[in-house]
Amino acid sequence: MTDPIIHTGFTIPAQHRKAGEVFPFIDAYVTKKEQEIAEIEQMVERYEKRRLMEERAYQSMSTLRRILTGKKPDHHLAVEYIHFVRKPMEKVRALRLEIEKARSIQNGSAPTDIVSVSYELASEMNE
Repeated sequence: MTDPIIHTGFTIPAQHRKAGEVFPFIDAYVTKKEQEIAEIEQMVERYEKRRLMEERAYQSMSTLRRILTGKKPDHHLAVEYIHFVRKPMEKVRALRLEIEKARSIQNGSAPTDIVSVSYELASEMNE
């Protein structure tokens, strides 16, 4: 018995389970998602640090060297920003919503309640 949940533009089937079946897996699931969020945030931080260092290096060059070296066009920087910052941060927001939903199941459901769980949580329960 599944019904679709709209999640960032994709339809992901949700499964209905008893909350008591889900409770033991929620803590591990939340920990895994929080670790994934931390890794993404570290990647974004490394990118921003690298961009800052590149900009500082460019600004410290002499005028002649700047002319010879050139700078990345603004549209390249925009595409990099989208790829290395905006898309990953959208994923972080989606992961935080999943964590919030899992915690709401854990905190607001009785063990006999039927709850809708995401496909990822259901597949983790089946492993």
